[in-house]
Amino acid sequence: MMRLFKETVAALVIAPALVFAVAGCSADTDAAGSSGDDPAAPEVLDLKLGTDPAVAAMLPDKYKSGIRVAIDVPNPPFEMFDSKQQIVGFDPDLATALGQKLGVGVTVNQVPWESLLPSLQSGQQDIIVTGMNDTVERQANVDFVDYVQGGFSILVAEGNPAGIKTIHDLCGRDVAVQKSTVQGEILRDMAAECRARGSEPVVVSELPAEEDARTAVRAGKAVADVFDSAQAKYVAENAGGGKHFDLIVDPEHPNGYFPVYSGIAVLKSNPQLTAALQAALQSLIDDGSYTKLLDHHGLSAYGLKEAKLNAGK
Repeated sequence: MMRLFKETVAALVIAPALVFAVAGCSADTDAAGSSGDDPAAPEVLDLKLGTDPAVAAMLPDKYKSGIRVAIDVPNPPFEMFDSKQQIVGFDPDLATALGQKLGVGVTVNQVPWESLLPSLQSGQQDIIVTGMNDTVERQANVDFVDYVQGGFSILVAEGNPAGIKTIHDLCGRDVAVQKSTVQGEILRDMAAECRARGSEPVVVSELPAEEDARTAVRAGKAVADVFDSAQAKYVAENAGGGKHFDLIVDPEHPNGYFPVYSGIAVLKSNPQLTAALQAALQSLIDDGSYTKLLDHHGLSAYGLKEAKLNAGK
């Protein structure tokens, strides 16, 4: 997930529409946040849905004036900046649709990755909608309303100079990942398997932002970057017009390794809000709106048939 910012600007609410609070990109990043070589960001898909009365009735009074949504940008195709520095992508579109079902406005606020959970705990934000993986460890602090499931994929420099074919080829190699993400733990947990294959463990370099990990790959400081499959596919197809990176597709794991759920994170102290969001998501699934959102953002392969709660195991 690509994340590189200077500051966060306060958001405005116009219920039930969605207004974005965005951070200024650094001078060398484009609207999608990756060194000026990604294509134009996708158009916003506002389905203009009506309120679902049964779902809206579940929303606690505290949130009737609106819901504050924490998002870490950029993380295409889930969230990125457009040419006007507005946050666009699947997650903000989903947030819009959820708000419409609940009959309230939502504000999307840029929050750095490592500050996402603290922003809930401090009361600055109400929910997180940014492709956060649902893990048992995170469930100690938050509940997840899961909305996609996908694995992790390997991204290498164009031409695959190190000849990487499967995840086992990463043993003994330098691999870059974003700090505080699941994939770093997965790669470190491969140590025994690597040794059993006669290799050294993966040398994992954790960097502040996903963009930093990809920069390390292009600079030859790492043979690969490992991150969410949907994002890896997007980057391989679009960065530098599709000429900067190659996506390694393992025939035995075509949708990525170690599939995990990603969900909307809500503090455990807010079970009524969690229940309302789960019902709103299920309403989107039932009326076909969720499928339209997935299709619009090229995420159909990662969709769910029902809104799950804490499915990460």
